[in-house]
Amino acid sequence: MVRRWARDNARLLGMQRQVAGQPASAPALLVTNHLSYLDVVLLAAELPAIFVAKREVRAWPGLGPLAALVGTIFVDRDSPRDLVRVSAAISQALANGDTVVLFAEGTSTRGDRVLPLKPALLEPAARGGWPVRFATLSYVTPAGQPSADLALCWWGDMTFLPHLVGVAGLSRFTGLVSFGAEPVQAGDRKRLAAALHAALEKEFTPVGASVEPCPS
Repeated sequence: MVRRWARDNARLLGMQRQVAGQPASAPALLVTNHLSYLDVVLLAAELPAIFVAKREVRAWPGLGPLAALVGTIFVDRDSPRDLVRVSAAISQALANGDTVVLFAEGTSTRGDRVLPLKPALLEPAARGGWPVRFATLSYVTPAGQPSADLALCWWGDMTFLPHLVGVAGLSRFTGLVSFGAEPVQAGDRKRLAAALHAALEKEFTPVGASVEPCPS
């Protein structure tokens, strides 16, 4: 259901997908950089997964109700008590055999760098000694179209509906996903966050810096 929804919406929005590497078999905890709400469409089109999202997403038109329906784990990042609940929910999803996607930067960016990762939600993986998979995301717009960092990345004081209208106005764009070949593992959440950040930085292609042309 979710994969079909994602692929249908990718086509509707003019998103073409360019994928390197292979996602790990479930169950897996997958950590990625975060650029936009479009990341969910891009990743969900490639693999079945449960996403961890900020609680505000639940109120978004269209996407919020669907996210709740498919089991998205919503988190109040301002509440330490809620982080305990969400950590337990991640552990349970993995125990159920699911892949869980965590945007561990804690916010979306314009795609010029990978922010330091928030270690709190990596605690179950560190405590359990689980290997953590990672992937990098980027976007490309064709020549003559608005730059991807402004048209596709969602950051600063951008608001959802005007941004989505702008995305719909693009003729096409490409979402780039690169799955890391080897998992990252550490017994301490801060060391795990640092190791994952280093892995993401090594593989990350800044938005607008890709040498790959946007396919016609």
